[in-house]
Amino acid sequence: MSMPQSRDVIIGIDAGTSLIKTVAFTRDGRQLADFSLPNSYSTAPGGRVEQDMARTWTDTVAAVRGLVAAVPDVGSRVAAVAVTGQGDGTWLIDDDGHPVAPALLWLDSRAGDLVESIRASDRNVPLYQRTGSGLSACQQGPQLAWMQTHAPEALARARTAFHCKDWLYFLLTGQRATDPSEASFTCGNFRRRSFDAETAKLIGISDCMPLFPDVVDGAVTTHPLSAAAALETGLPEGIPVSLGYVDVICNALGAGLYDPAPDVGCTIIGSTGMHMRLAPSADAVVLNPEATGYTMPFPVPGHFAQMQSNMAATLNIDWLIDLARDLLAAEGVTRSRADLIRGLDARVLAARPGDLLFHPFISDAGERGPFVSHEASAQFLGLRTRHGYWDLMRAVMEGLAFAARDCYAAMGSLPRDLRITGGASRSRALGAILGAALECNVRVCSRSEAGAAGAAMIAAVATGIYPDMTACAEDWVRPCLNAPQAHDPELATRYSRLFPAYLNARLAARPVWKQLAALRAGGGHV
Repeated sequence: MSMPQSRDVIIGIDAGTSLIKTVAFTRDGRQLADFSLPNSYSTAPGGRVEQDMARTWTDTVAAVRGLVAAVPDVGSRVAAVAVTGQGDGTWLIDDDGHPVAPALLWLDSRAGDLVESIRASDRNVPLYQRTGSGLSACQQGPQLAWMQTHAPEALARARTAFHCKDWLYFLLTGQRATDPSEASFTCGNFRRRSFDAETAKLIGISDCMPLFPDVVDGAVTTHPLSAAAALETGLPEGIPVSLGYVDVICNALGAGLYDPAPDVGCTIIGSTGMHMRLAPSADAVVLNPEATGYTMPFPVPGHFAQMQSNMAATLNIDWLIDLARDLLAAEGVTRSRADLIRGLDARVLAARPGDLLFHPFISDAGERGPFVSHEASAQFLGLRTRHGYWDLMRAVMEGLAFAARDCYAAMGSLPRDLRITGGASRSRALGAILGAALECNVRVCSRSEAGAAGAAMIAAVATGIYPDMTACAEDWVRPCLNAPQAHDPELATRYSRLFPAYLNARLAARPVWKQLAALRAGGGHV
């Protein structure tokens, strides 16, 4: 369905874990306005993390109305709406379209023991070969398996299993659907971009197959905004709504992962770190022996995104900054993180490179990429009396860069061109260190709302504003990428020599992590 030129606005909705964002873009990708509201979820003992489905819709409606109020004449200008959101999780509705229970979020860990037992069994490898993704408690498949045993009454009332964005799409259009990325990630076959009965059997949820909705590719198919949703949101009835791919795919698309040039990587450096490569065919997907990472269909025919994710990225930097803040506070000096970050780049770049090793596994949840270890913890190696605070900070940044290299190596060759986005992407020091550790050029993506932009790009192609994603990316992505920053070959040589030591130390530390975890669990202090 193509749209007249007078309709020049595309609205992207990104229902994330912390914020529900709505963003208005022009047809050629310029951001006009945005409006966001905090998302809310609840935690309870036993690893429960849940979200009220009705409230999620109410908050999304309020965010859309906030955007409508901020954009003049948006009703007559809007060409399409696209929706993406937090991935994984389990959002169940009944025959009448009402929630049967609160949604289980991706943060929910109730299925952890079940996942551990499958990962330790002979089912793990065939499962990984079908899905291309390491099994995790955050996924809908294991969560449904947990519900079969622990919440059978809720499951019996359910007719459809959604993810967050699918639930919002249902309320916007009345369609029960999911997209190719969530379908193959949940309980599917990535090569076929769909749900898969053999995968369901391996997870132990064959009886749940009828719950899975139709798979709709939002880059090809849209559905009209329903009268009820139009009334609630203030948008015109009948405008096309596109079901975006999962938020991490939309983020990658908006930040520049799709490029006709080969060997492009995309790294999101936020609290966690996400490292992505684009595979131009199913045969180009590289599956690793540890059965880790994720493979998801990409909104370009035949393409797939491969991902490896670190549990902690900027959390490591925050930890070291907060140590300094605590010390200053003890002396009656108050400083914010922002105060201490000012001038950090120059001091880090002045510190001696590659003089220490740091493993950035600071998260309480351990690590998941490119290896899985709940016990993994951070460590400095090589400390001497000459090392000061800025040597430690440089080592932390180098540790993040080596963790990225570790992740990219598990997906094949290192990228020649890396696009970076996220909170720490503005750090000059981190950009230079990443480029040298990966031996590639680095380009920073300046777009602040890459997820909503990626969803809007999918709608722009679906509605014929652009003939294909290549043309769309030329307008929407290229202007947001800064000039390539070439890596320092001398520094790259030093890091190339140091990386094997990083790897050897991580492998050697595994039994020590287990010992420390056992001591802590037993109440011992180490």
